[in-house]
Amino acid sequence: MKLICSQLELNSALQLVGRAVSSRPTHPVLANVLLTADEGTSRLSLTGFDLNLGIQTSIAASVQESGAITLPARLFGEIVSKLSIDSPITLTTQEESQNVELSSSTSTYKMRGLSSEDFPDLPLIESGTSLKISPESLIYALKSTLFASSSDEAKQLLTGVHLTFKNHNMEAAATDGHRLAISNQINILKDGSALEPSSLQEDGSFSMTLPAKSLREVDRLISQWKKEDTVSVFCDQGQVVFLGSDQILTSRTLDGIYPNYKQLIPDTFSKSINVDRKAFIVALERVAVLADQFNNVIKISTDLQNQLININADAQDVGSGNESLPASLDGESIQIAFNVRYLLDGLKAIDSDKVLLKCNSPTTPAILSTPDEGQNFTYLVMPVQIKI
Repeated sequence: MKLICSQLELNSALQLVGRAVSSRPTHPVLANVLLTADEGTSRLSLTGFDLNLGIQTSIAASVQESGAITLPARLFGEIVSKLSIDSPITLTTQEESQNVELSSSTSTYKMRGLSSEDFPDLPLIESGTSLKISPESLIYALKSTLFASSSDEAKQLLTGVHLTFKNHNMEAAATDGHRLAISNQINILKDGSALEPSSLQEDGSFSMTLPAKSLREVDRLISQWKKEDTVSVFCDQGQVVFLGSDQILTSRTLDGIYPNYKQLIPDTFSKSINVDRKAFIVALERVAVLADQFNNVIKISTDLQNQLININADAQDVGSGNESLPASLDGESIQIAFNVRYLLDGLKAIDSDKVLLKCNSPTTPAILSTPDEGQNFTYLVMPVQIKI
């Protein structure tokens, strides 16, 4: 194999596929990145795969001899990142040898690789469900739910985001047991989508739960694509493949039945607070300085007479803080406490000037949403039980 390529493009590609390289490989080759040079297409393909998440991309290259080899991802990436951006990189391997020479202007490095034959193939899906998705809508759905997924590996299903497709719409949901984020995207599916009948539920919907780690990489990947690009998704037998813009991402799905999260949302609310979202965020961030000193808890109380909400944090032996904001209040007065970080996460995910906080009591779930009809985002957060 022999090729010449741009340092900038190679470095960028290595950073991308390196996210799918295992930090604790069960086999030495899984710590490597697969390089495949094709003289016919004048492309160099790079692949990282840890058996759960796989990422493949390609860059333009002047390929003089086709071939394939795997190289240690971390070492290869560090060397390439420090080479001159003003000089192209020449990569050469000798026939039937795993030795690789990397040269650029006055620099020459030699590395020992492993055979490409030992590298596992990325899953190829030839049947099952195929989806064509609007990238902008998918990015919004992921950004507004990923943060609510659990980081506790003991709750494996909750470490993912649950995606449900029906007709041309998609619902994304994530919960860690303390809060729940739901994003509804209308007409996210484009023509050409085909739901496999055998995979449909009784109501005609198709659903899957994907690891948050994989979806964060999907978000990074498609954020760089052009707005007119379409994300093609193929799903079958526990594997999902995302395709677009000469890039491939594969992921396994999470096994199990995702919790029935909709039953957590109360049907009615007796109290509501309509407040300016940005002012609410700024006030919470100021009070959070003190809340951070003692268990992140803040209290919100309503002043019906003056149409104000009071936000209070009390850090024992440190100090206390109070913020007041004008608000439109409905229902009886209430004092309720939250983890300020959970509250801020939900507020920042809402795309609206105003936000509606609805609740029934200091011990039952509260909902953050937009006051507008036809809202596409709902955020449930559990209050913190304290002695008031």
